[in-house]
Amino acid sequence: MINITLPDGSVKKFDAGVTPMDVAMSISEGLARNVISASFDGTTVETKTPLTTDGSLILYTWNDKDGKKAFWHSSSHVLAQALQEMYPGIKLTIGPAIENGFYYDVDFGDHVVTDKDFKAIEDRFLAIAREKYEFTMREASKADALDFYKKENNEYKVELIENLEDGTITFCDHATFTDLCRGGHIPNTGIIKAMKIMSVAGAYWRGDEKNKQLTRVYGISFPKQKDLTEYLELLEEAKRRDHRKLGKELDLFAFSSKVGQGLPLWLPKGAALRDRLEQFLKKAQKKAGYEQVVTPHIGSKELYVTSGHYAKYGADSFQPIRTPNEGEEFMLKPMNCPHHCEIYNTKPWSYKDLPKRYAEFGTVYRYEQSGELHGLTRVRGFTQDDAHIFCTPDQLDAEFKNVIDLVLYVFSSLGFENFSAQISLRDQENREKYIGSDENWEKAENAIINAARDKGLNTVVEYGEAAFYGPKLDFMVKDALGRQWQLGTIQVDYNLPERFDLTYKGSDNELHRPVMIHRAPFGSMERFIAILLENTAGNFPLWLMPEQAIILSLSEKYENYAKKVLELLENHEIRALIDNRNETIGRKIREAEVQKVPFMLIVGEEEEKNGTISVRRHGDAGKSNQSMTIEQFAAEVQAEIDKTLKTF
Repeated sequence: MINITLPDGSVKKFDAGVTPMDVAMSISEGLARNVISASFDGTTVETKTPLTTDGSLILYTWNDKDGKKAFWHSSSHVLAQALQEMYPGIKLTIGPAIENGFYYDVDFGDHVVTDKDFKAIEDRFLAIAREKYEFTMREASKADALDFYKKENNEYKVELIENLEDGTITFCDHATFTDLCRGGHIPNTGIIKAMKIMSVAGAYWRGDEKNKQLTRVYGISFPKQKDLTEYLELLEEAKRRDHRKLGKELDLFAFSSKVGQGLPLWLPKGAALRDRLEQFLKKAQKKAGYEQVVTPHIGSKELYVTSGHYAKYGADSFQPIRTPNEGEEFMLKPMNCPHHCEIYNTKPWSYKDLPKRYAEFGTVYRYEQSGELHGLTRVRGFTQDDAHIFCTPDQLDAEFKNVIDLVLYVFSSLGFENFSAQISLRDQENREKYIGSDENWEKAENAIINAARDKGLNTVVEYGEAAFYGPKLDFMVKDALGRQWQLGTIQVDYNLPERFDLTYKGSDNELHRPVMIHRAPFGSMERFIAILLENTAGNFPLWLMPEQAIILSLSEKYENYAKKVLELLENHEIRALIDNRNETIGRKIREAEVQKVPFMLIVGEEEEKNGTISVRRHGDAGKSNQSMTIEQFAAEVQAEIDKTLKTF
């Protein structure tokens, strides 16, 4: 007998050789019908893998992240089979599950696949799936594996196998198809009921542009047709909400090939939007005891050598700037933290002076590959709402919790209610990519774990996601479309204070190292605004809107009254403008709707006579306009702002 521990902590006894599906069936037939994957002691297994030792078992359904991963990984095998049958002589390479769906990289040789072929590929895929072929894992010796793919003349698989150890190589079989695979499949192909090819794109073998370019076929699959239908509808909504489309329609930002890829140009409305966000955070930071600093856009290469950024990111940064002085090199700033360390180092500090909280909206530059650039979400120059807190170890817990409060204030003021906190820790095995001692890392990780627990945050732990100098608490926000984004971040760092030899004099009159907290509630202004645009579809919270109201006069006769209304609104600090073009009132309203202006204030003979305005709300087509005084309207605007923009 063996003991199987389930996620709820309960332990059940089974005969050795029991499978995860057997365990599921012992719990309930309903669970067994829905189980599609499993893990045993942290290792992905098949649902029919015999379990022979005591251990912890997790059963996954479609509703679990790991369940979807197995579903889509299995689907990539079916796609590969369909492509191999339809295009003889092709060479398969790799086909992993991704965040939404899967892909397979293929050397198609002389074949060309376009969107005209998608329907035929989908039909063949589903025909295979309907046969309910079981996925079966088997071990293979390195010699046999190499022989198999050499006979197929597939140099890609041969290269993969040559880098594997004998005794660790496995294949997955289904139907007449076999593929090199580590495992993690659904029970059979029949579980896949719907599938769509999303796109094809070029992809270099192993991501190296020196290698041959392959064709990457992207697909997605579901256990029900209605799930695919809903997903495609969601994609259409995402297109309507695309921040690049909205940014152009709302005149917020632009890009220029002459300026350079990944370098956004902020137009007047976008610049005003950014400024309001900055002032909003600066006001809260001032109350929280932060001091504003400004640092240069460049720094000596030695600065980033000292910090460790050059060793980690030097190859991915803009190349050093050489001056006329021999051997003198500067770099575009990839991070603000080294500069802030040097600000701290400008004078000696006592424990009585700490904590020191330095804040800066600092623009940094990183050379992202051109293929990875995407609107404002992935750029080469971006502004971080950065701050660094230098404190004593005793102050760390309180300071970290105060930063959590600030992040939560930012999220609540901007309508981000659906989020979780990701505790990003070191990789448990590969420690080479991190700097600093194990002791300091353990202290930093425990500080984050304890603070998140005490604040009652909904947390998940992800290993391998820490920064190279310290662990992080990353705030993962779900937008209106259910997509997850990483926005705010807080990091604990014992390492940079050592590298920059930062000290303070303690109560014992001895020198001690401060602890450093990195934090950015927005993350980057560019990415934050992009996500905010898509989450709100351009309907920002009223306090943030570029224009809160637009005054529409019914004819030229009422322009003077429109100007009087504008002056009164400005006295109430309401942002408004007048549309006095020689256009019909219907067209003016339609264009104001496109511009997402929250309120349209229509003025004509009756309004001028009564000293009122006729208020039409954005999106209220078909509803009657509301007549009110300027004072009543101003009070309504302020009440709505007060609902979201609380005092920190």
